[in-house]
Amino acid sequence: MNALTKTFDPAQVDNRAFREALGRFGTGVTVITCETGTGPLGITANSFSSLSLDPPLVMWAPAKNSSRYPFFMATQRFAIHVIAQDTAEICSAFARDGDAFDQFDWERNDYGVPILNNCLSRFECVTHATHDGGDHSIVVGRVERVTTGDGAPLLFFGGDYGGFEKTS
Repeated sequence: MNALTKTFDPAQVDNRAFREALGRFGTGVTVITCETGTGPLGITANSFSSLSLDPPLVMWAPAKNSSRYPFFMATQRFAIHVIAQDTAEICSAFARDGDAFDQFDWERNDYGVPILNNCLSRFECVTHATHDGGDHSIVVGRVERVTTGDGAPLLFFGGDYGGFEKTS
């Protein structure tokens, strides 16, 4: 059993300690894409979550201090791509550069949204609601189309990418 060794009020310490504590929650990794007035845009995010089955809703949370934030808040349509372990370079590329499309297999869907073709699952969404979330916003998307395949997920834990190993 792991022993808890540190207790703190996150409002009273630097953000780094809080961020490190949050980093102990392993998450999947996604790339969110949208179309802008100047072309396709992507961003890597691990803030993705399912929200509702009926209606089919998902959510993610872009950081307000990101230069890409205004584009994702202005769009009505976007796609969320769950990244596979063997395509980790996709999330690394979009973490650095929102215009990394020329490195990967992609196309536009019927609504002009850029969609990546090499992922575990893809959720094509229309914005259902947005909410304030402190230094992030919460974007709720109504899923209109899902495309899914097989493979191992890429995970993010403690600031690093890794894989998944079944225990049973």
